[in-house]
Amino acid sequence: MNITRENVDALNAVVKIDIVAEDYQAKVSTLLEDYRKKANIPGFRKGHVPMGMIKKQYGKSIMIDEVNKLLQSSLNKYLGDEKLDILGNPLPRMKEDFNWDADTFTFEFELGLAPKFEIDLSEENKIQKYSIVATDELINEEVKNIQIRYGKVNEIEEAIADANVKGVFVNEEKEINKEGTFNINELKGEENQAKIVGAKVGDVIEFGTKGLFEDDHRLQHLLGVSHDEIHGLDITVAFTIETITKTDQADLDQELFDKLFADGSVTSVTELKEKIKEDAEKQFSQQGDQQLLNAVTEYLVENTKFDLPADFLKKWLATAGEKPLTAEEATAEYEKSEKGLRYQLIEGKIMTDNNIKIDYKELVDYAKGFIRSQMAQFGNLNPEEKELEDIAGRILQNQEEAQKLQAQLISHKLLAFFKEKITFKTKEVSYEDFIKEVYK
Repeated sequence: MNITRENVDALNAVVKIDIVAEDYQAKVSTLLEDYRKKANIPGFRKGHVPMGMIKKQYGKSIMIDEVNKLLQSSLNKYLGDEKLDILGNPLPRMKEDFNWDADTFTFEFELGLAPKFEIDLSEENKIQKYSIVATDELINEEVKNIQIRYGKVNEIEEAIADANVKGVFVNEEKEINKEGTFNINELKGEENQAKIVGAKVGDVIEFGTKGLFEDDHRLQHLLGVSHDEIHGLDITVAFTIETITKTDQADLDQELFDKLFADGSVTSVTELKEKIKEDAEKQFSQQGDQQLLNAVTEYLVENTKFDLPADFLKKWLATAGEKPLTAEEATAEYEKSEKGLRYQLIEGKIMTDNNIKIDYKELVDYAKGFIRSQMAQFGNLNPEEKELEDIAGRILQNQEEAQKLQAQLISHKLLAFFKEKITFKTKEVSYEDFIKEVYK
């Protein structure tokens, strides 16, 4: 056997593999002899079928199978030995004059080679990093929400400005018949609020849906219509009142503090607000980190320049899936995935150059942390270590879940690396301003 490589250019190569009879004949002969011993053909005793008949019946298919096995193992070994960093998979070149009746075979494979490039993390103040703070307004609003959540609900006879009303929305044309509850203050505009203030149980109020709430998604939830249908929905709904309630806010006293923090860590309104601020900014920090990782990703993709073997990758994409793609479909798929491929290469190089890696123990520990936080949401604050180990083990046996957790852990490590190596331009903002700037 002889394997050679021709580098077409920096990103493309062709591997040529010559296989001669001596490379596969001994294995084929052994297999044919084994077939002969086991063959059960009428007119011949078992094990005494003429070899000529066995060769005629099975020889070619066995030979083709063995040549293909030899070809694949040899190609894989060559790529490993040569330490070739390839994109996609080798693509066989089809030859019109190929003949399986020959003794010597020549196979050629096209390779797409990963580009060589450098990554510059030294640029300063090119990437925006947000420090999101909880404003007094947000904290006070959360205090009010807590007071309402733990307050006493009383039924009242007549709707007032801050009452909660429960009832049924109906529109026969759209087949809407849905029960829902909302606070009158949620209605947008004084005209809509005036329609229901003063109403009583059993009254029917007609509302126009366009601009009924500040957020159309609130109306979507109340009416039970699809996301696509709710935007721009302009119909009249009849709302029949079933109950009217008013919530008397809970007092900001030790009884409420202990309901919120059973460990007794809060004894005043000031301490309650500090806790709210701490918890809110912890959540904001997670969103800020995700935005930062996205911003770094965008920056690196835009500013790390290298070519890709585009023509090869389009040809590979055309044959890589279960269903073959046309040239146009493969081009569209390439254009859709090119940015992601570029970042995969950048991410891989950063991890290799900086010895960033994860081992199985780290993945288990990360999975246990994820499980612990999930259990805490359901009130289990002190799960046993063995229980965490068992659940983590089961999750990681699921390949899809394991890959998802591994990707999250890699992102976590890369973010820590970026924070250490990159000088960001930092801006302190409220959560509201963060949403406006990042998701505008």
